[in-house]
Amino acid sequence: MARIPLLQLNDISLTFGGEPVFSDLDLVVQPSDRVALVGRNGSGKSTLMKVMAGLVEPDQGEVIVGPGVSVGYMEQDPDMAGYATLGDFASAGLAPGDLYKVERAGEGLKFDPARPVGTASGGERRRAALARLMAEAPELMLLDEPTNHLDIEAIGWLERELAATRAGFVLISHDRAFLRNLTRATLWIDRGQVRRQEKGFEHFEAWRDALWDEEDMQRHKLDRLIKSEGRWAVEGISARRKRNQGRVRALQALRAERAAQIKRQGTAAMALEAGPKSGRKVIEADNISKTYGEKIILRDFSIQIQRGDRVAFVGPNGAGKTTLLKLLLGEVTPDSGSVKLGTNLEIAVFDQARAQLDPDATLWESLTGDPAMRVAGKSDQVMVRGVPKHVVAYLKDFLFDERQARAPVRSLSGGEKARLLLARLMAQSSNLLVLDEPTNDLDVETLDLLQELLDDYDGTVLLVSHDRDFLDRVAATTVAMEGDGRATIYAGGWSDYQAQRPDSAPEKAEKAKVKAAKIKQEVKPKAGLSFTEKHRLDALPAEIERLEAEIAKLEELMADPELYSREPVKFQKATEALVQRQQKLSAAEEEWLELEEKAAAG
Repeated sequence: MARIPLLQLNDISLTFGGEPVFSDLDLVVQPSDRVALVGRNGSGKSTLMKVMAGLVEPDQGEVIVGPGVSVGYMEQDPDMAGYATLGDFASAGLAPGDLYKVERAGEGLKFDPARPVGTASGGERRRAALARLMAEAPELMLLDEPTNHLDIEAIGWLERELAATRAGFVLISHDRAFLRNLTRATLWIDRGQVRRQEKGFEHFEAWRDALWDEEDMQRHKLDRLIKSEGRWAVEGISARRKRNQGRVRALQALRAERAAQIKRQGTAAMALEAGPKSGRKVIEADNISKTYGEKIILRDFSIQIQRGDRVAFVGPNGAGKTTLLKLLLGEVTPDSGSVKLGTNLEIAVFDQARAQLDPDATLWESLTGDPAMRVAGKSDQVMVRGVPKHVVAYLKDFLFDERQARAPVRSLSGGEKARLLLARLMAQSSNLLVLDEPTNDLDVETLDLLQELLDDYDGTVLLVSHDRDFLDRVAATTVAMEGDGRATIYAGGWSDYQAQRPDSAPEKAEKAKVKAAKIKQEVKPKAGLSFTEKHRLDALPAEIERLEAEIAKLEELMADPELYSREPVKFQKATEALVQRQQKLSAAEEEWLELEEKAAAG
């Protein structure tokens, strides 16, 4: 017997600001579906989820909810107007006999139901919204970045709850481990098109890369055909007055097809360069302790951090990770013990709370107003690692377009705010990076690039994160805040820490070891492909496109049969320019093929 879908989208089209977000979209969510919704920042993931939830009306098409099906949506910014406490909001609409579900979710997600809405942080409000959804237990859950602002313990609780539910859910998250562990199908939004694969997120990147390789192959064949036809169009032009106009029109149609193809968004052109080398010993802490009132944050903790170390700090929210960082950086004085900082340190900090960004300032002002980036006498330039650069050009490196330069920071998505902070961070010269939750809201491709940059960074990295996959990929040492002032040092990342914990069961420890080894194997750089070569490979398609556009213009000019007799000098210059650009194009294509082969060999 055929199952009745929970949700069906038929022929959906939506346009924002003249730009199409989706076109002719069809989508079905079945009972018990566990779907990862993935795509680049700004691709329309949250918009699609709001269409599913009935909060955004499409320009055309229909959204059909199955008979009697309840749909729950977890908003990123819940409206709590009219509610006194977080508990009032979370329990709204529940029967008295179901109120215990909010208390249970509150314990798992670590939020205080008695907290007044007016004094609650953004993270607490999101946790209350998530608790409300989990307590309501609808047949279809739509979850937009549910792990943001959750610590690893709360993420683990949510993961277990979703793994046990019979409800269907669609999930947006930057947390690879969360997606891998929970999903059995993947929806991928790419340039307005939504594709579906009946496999979980674990298989997404191989699927995406295969589709992109096929797309590149088709584009390459089309480019070759256009080039061949273009050469025919200009060959012997001085001797011809009439040509096969059908073939000319076919060439124009090929060029139109090529121009209509939507270019893939590249990765941000982020670069991270260490400043002057610090001393070999970066930080030495000897038996430091810290207490606030009756709460013991840290007791008798010692660590030596050497130049080039990658140290992660993990533990529940409120365990004291940020305080420990401030102790190690000399910003907070320990009650006992000592901290010595090494010589020649240049420190750059990524702030989890985004407090470095003024929401009322424009992106332009956020960069030019930063004293570390200001160029004297130049209001349109910023200093990037000692070199002046136009502010718009630098913003474009981080995937912002020119229109956004004068927009206020408050108009940015979470991922865009994270990229703007990275732009400020990476303009600085540094040899000690302090990263407090840098992965929140970043898409998979930007996370990959950030990890590669940290791998190649010649300085020292201190990292606070709840992203288990990112910890495994970056950290060489993990400091676990284990409660009651205990901070224990473990070798390796998150999975290594799980395997070494005294309370780890043997089978759990073995599983964690295997997982850690697998991730370390996955993140090994491609053999023979340096960081510079990888970025050259990313940049070449744009260069090839530019040359093809210039060639097309020259060919269009020379398609005029009267040009040679009317303006022989212009014809001669155009011919020389065409030959020169065709040579450059061939060289760029050859370089692209060589680098692709090198990457594939890795």
